[in-house]
Amino acid sequence: MTRATILDSIVPAAPPVSASIDTPQRRSTGRAAIATAVFSAAVLALLMRSAELTLDPLARSNAPYYLVGLIALMLRFGLTRSSWRHARAVGDFAEYCALFTLASLMGAVASYPVAALTHGYHDADLQRIDVALGFDWLTWYRAVAASPVLQQLGLAAYRSIYFTPVILFGWFAATGQRASAYRFMAAFWVAAVATLLLYSIMPAVGPFSYLWHQSIVYMPESELWQPGLIPMLRTHVVHVVDLGTLRGIVSAPSFHAAAATLYIVTAWRIPRLRWPLLSVNAAMLVATPVEGTHYLTDILLGAAVSLVAIAVVDRAAAALGRDREPCATPPVFP
Repeated sequence: MTRATILDSIVPAAPPVSASIDTPQRRSTGRAAIATAVFSAAVLALLMRSAELTLDPLARSNAPYYLVGLIALMLRFGLTRSSWRHARAVGDFAEYCALFTLASLMGAVASYPVAALTHGYHDADLQRIDVALGFDWLTWYRAVAASPVLQQLGLAAYRSIYFTPVILFGWFAATGQRASAYRFMAAFWVAAVATLLLYSIMPAVGPFSYLWHQSIVYMPESELWQPGLIPMLRTHVVHVVDLGTLRGIVSAPSFHAAAATLYIVTAWRIPRLRWPLLSVNAAMLVATPVEGTHYLTDILLGAAVSLVAIAVVDRAAAALGRDREPCATPPVFP
């Protein structure tokens, strides 16, 4: 049995796509997304208050987010009555990107109050599991530190976390697969929530801080924020979360690994995107231990979180009768 056959047996094929028209199901999906966003914002506000943190809505660093949001709103609602044949696809693409950006931003902000409310570190436990698995993080780090080529490739792969969603949203919008786009975003949201919940019980500073005690010969993308920022959050030295300088402080589970797993499973259901996106996200997984300063255990946990999130969302969609999109439309591109 080939690898492709094995993956095909565990990853369901994409359902037929639906016509991109205004339907009751389309409207109910939009309302569900708004309700989820409002609920998430309320929970985030409670977390921020508990951790004595705030956001400054007038900070200059917020300007790019406001601009992107304004453009997305203009495209989504400004093209509603347009006769341009690509209007619906462009509007849907803007909607998907805006909601995904909002979910990503809220998740990143939420990691700060979650970190502030944690106690202790679990690096010793995570490293112990890595040793039992035969994984040597220091060997990986030294290999990358000694190779400028690996450094550049790793950086590109690690930063591609927002590349794949753009491609997927473009495909979903062009082919009218609105339900598939929302299932993807729902799985992303569930994985983000699960990641934060697990992180709250196993905070860590990461293998770079925990294992490397020599002069720094190569600074990974994630740098060394955890050992300095987490204590300041816990002692309430930091009071304002700046959206322009958000840093990744979640070690276990690795959300890069969770995202890569979700992207691979989603792309596998789309034959035309399968192998290119599989290659990109496999590279991101390989780059994550060093560039994300993650234990192998973090990555395995992240992948597991994503698979559970996908299963939960697929089951929920089936229970609600939204596991199939009844009509098919061809892509709007040649």
